[in-house]
Amino acid sequence: MIEQALEEALAQCKLTRSEFSELLVRLLDYGVICRDESNIETVLYDRFQRCEPLIREWVSPLGLRLQHDRRFQFIRVYPPGAEVPGMPDQEEPHHGGFRARLSQQEVAAILVLRVEYDKSLREGQVDDQGCVALTLEALELGLRNLLNMSLPDKLAERKQLLKKLRQLRLIQFSGEESEAVVETLLRVRPTIAQFVSEAALAQLLEGGAEVPAVDTEIKAEARLTPSSEDQSLFAESQE
Repeated sequence: MIEQALEEALAQCKLTRSEFSELLVRLLDYGVICRDESNIETVLYDRFQRCEPLIREWVSPLGLRLQHDRRFQFIRVYPPGAEVPGMPDQEEPHHGGFRARLSQQEVAAILVLRVEYDKSLREGQVDDQGCVALTLEALELGLRNLLNMSLPDKLAERKQLLKKLRQLRLIQFSGEESEAVVETLLRVRPTIAQFVSEAALAQLLEGGAEVPAVDTEIKAEARLTPSSEDQSLFAESQE
């Protein structure tokens, strides 16, 4: 019965089972799909739009919830028990089985990215995709000033940190060999606002050189949070 229902639903979406599986596996594996990240994610994002109700129906029994930002064209999947912008909290207890822990270095970098994003947003330095430009030097300076920390000295560790931030779809950057160069230009995505709550941000700014006690359940609230799971981070008046 389930097999037949799936085949009928896929036929309506004009998708094959392998195409549906590829999309679902990628979304659950990465946790986020951004249309402008790569040709693959462009295809997957467009495919998601054709079968969004079906994807939601399939992940819902797992306690997973999706946020679809149509303006900036990204989809993020939230683990069971996580707070999702614009959606009521789940009442059932969960034990974090879907959550991968972030290192202190990763959390620190993410917090500084949010601070720098907020600063650029206030100054109107945001492009049409909601991204802001940030040099690696500025990230390093922010880590020192806010948290008395620095980027890893070792090239391999620095590359791994930046790749992790890119994997989370929080930043974009070009090239592989230039990742350790001070002048490397990063594009901080608007998805950063979904990752760091106003409470964590306030704790950082008020607490001085100390990383707030947060893990992967860093989440957005207050002014940068959309009022529903499929709205943009920005009001229409800001376009």
